[in-house]
Formats: sequence, structure tokens, C-alpha cells
Amino acid sequence: MATVQFRDYYKTLGVDHGADEKAIRAAYRKLARKHHPDVNRGDKAAEDKFKEVNEAYEVLSDPEKRRMYDRYGGDWQRYREAGYTSTEPRASGTRPTDFGQWFTGQSDGGFRVEFEQGEPGGFSDFFQTLFGSGRRAAGGFAQRLQRRRGEDVEITVDIAFEEAFNGTRRRFQVKTPEICSTCGGTGLARGTTCPTCDGTGTVERTKAIEVKIPAGVQTGSKIRVAGQGGAGQGGGPPGDAYLIANVKPSPQFERSGDNLKTDVEVPLYDAMLGGEAVVRTPTGQVVLTIPPETQTGKTFRLRGQGMPKLKSTRNERGDLLAQVRVTLPASLSAKERALFKELQELRKREK
Repeated sequence: MATVQFRDYYKTLGVDHGADEKAIRAAYRKLARKHHPDVNRGDKAAEDKFKEVNEAYEVLSDPEKRRMYDRYGGDWQRYREAGYTSTEPRASGTRPTDFGQWFTGQSDGGFRVEFEQGEPGGFSDFFQTLFGSGRRAAGGFAQRLQRRRGEDVEITVDIAFEEAFNGTRRRFQVKTPEICSTCGGTGLARGTTCPTCDGTGTVERTKAIEVKIPAGVQTGSKIRVAGQGGAGQGGGPPGDAYLIANVKPSPQFERSGDNLKTDVEVPLYDAMLGGEAVVRTPTGQVVLTIPPETQTGKTFRLRGQGMPKLKSTRNERGDLLAQVRVTLPASLSAKERALFKELQELRKREK
């Protein structure tokens, strides 16, 4: 007896059914980091959980897939391959939570359909469309799965600030789904659940890809690697791989889009009388002229000294905002203290 398990993707990600895209993405990133194989080396349970999280996110992050899933439940893919849409009425007597009950027995053709409620046979038209009849069921379904584009995959990658500024190259081991060779993508083998893919129709394979990460990426940037996703079926094109950048913060610079912000220490004497200060930039140092009576917190804009602009064709860069932090002298000599005292008295008299 074969049973198709219903997977609650909302429960997997720990979000409500009404969760918006932002909440789903945040939940996915949190769980992906927690269960990532690189963080839990040798932990099979974490690896399995990581796969479940990716599977759930793949469906819930795609608006059309999510609508199909919400309407038809865990077997939404079979509905879609049969030509059904997210707005098409369901057959009488079916609802998403019924999917785990579909394949509860076998006939001479491999299956028997049972309904909890509704008219007997109310689902027969869909079943006939989806699987064909009798011993031709698996073959008919395989034909409907031909020429399908492969699935896209997403990978979150940590990038150092310096790498984001200069650009870099990374080599990754990517796990992508491919059509199961045992069942041809049907999820069925000899009238029962395929033992190779456990009824999913796909199996995972690992491949290495090398990716150029352009200068100027920021957290959330997506880098598309065409044709490096899941394998297509029946001559269909492969999916794409998407790298989602997570740029680590810099101890020296605070980033806001293409602009950077940094603090500049200016001695009290230069702040009062004017002078020069050295400002660190991502490419070196520049000298900043400090006007007399410059106050703490004053910001100077150094144009073109920020981050590279990701989509610029002229190597443009954002700006660097240098914020003054006036530093006070320490370990005063007797003469210095006397001069400050004199200045204090002078200011009092002027007031």
C-alpha cells in the first residue's frame, strides 16, 4: 500500500498561512543558517531539515506555486502538470488535507481512489487526466512531465566587505534536483511509490560551480547563474542558480546603499583653528581640510569614495561621508592647563 505524505510547508518554516513574502524570507534565512550542512558537518538530521526548509521556501516564495499549494495541497505539482491552475475549481469532495488519503490501496492497475466525502467518482475526471487508466497510468503521467524546465535553486553566501567592494570569485558545491531515473519523474514505480525518490519524482545531485561576484553587491543582492539549477525534463532547459549575498559589516565603514560613512578624529586645536585630517577610504587615505571652529558631528562628503555602483557601466562609485569626532587633549602640562584656564576666564568675561 502506497501513501503520498502531505508536507505542511508553513509548519516547516514556522510561519502562519497568511504570512507575507518578507516573513517567509526571514524565516527561511534563519532556518537555512541554522541547519546548513557547513554549520552542522556530519549531522544527517540537520541536513535533512535543511532540505525540507529549502523545499518549503521554493514553493512558498513563488506566488503561483504558493497559490497552487494553498489550493491543492501537497500534490499541487500533479495538478499543475495536468494543466490545472490555482483559480480552477477543485473536484467535488476534495480538499488539500485529503491528499494524504488519495492512494490508499491498489487495484490491478496499481491504484484505488477513496473519498472521505462527496460524490463517489467525483474526482475520476482529474484522476483520468493525471494518470491515464489501468496499467498505462505511469506511462501517461510520464508523457505529461516531458519538456519541463528544471527547478531554480537559491544559495545564501556570506561575503566579506572587502570582497563586496572589489568583487571576487567563489566556488560552490550546489545540490540541485534532477529527474529520478527510476520513475522518470512520475514518483511512481510498478504501481507504487518510487523507492529511489520516495515519490517526489526528483533526486538531489551535487555539482561544483564557480561564480563571479561583482563589485558593489549588498545584502539581499541576487546573482543569477544561468543553467546551473535543477535538470530539465524531456529536453526541457535546466533551471538557474541564484546566490543571495549576505555582506558582513565592516569595522571601519557603515554602509547605506552605495554610500559609506566613517568617523574622523580631529584634535581640539585643529577643530578650533583649522587644519587637516587623514581620512581612510576603502582604497587608501585622503587628506581632508578642516575649517576653523568645526564642531563634533559635522559631516564632509567625499564624492566618489564610496562603494562601486553595481549596475554602473562607467565604474561609478557612491560617496564617503566623513563625520568629525573632536578629540580632547589628555595629560595636560602646567602651562597648557594655565592657558586653558586663561581661555576659560576670557570666555566668561565675554559672556
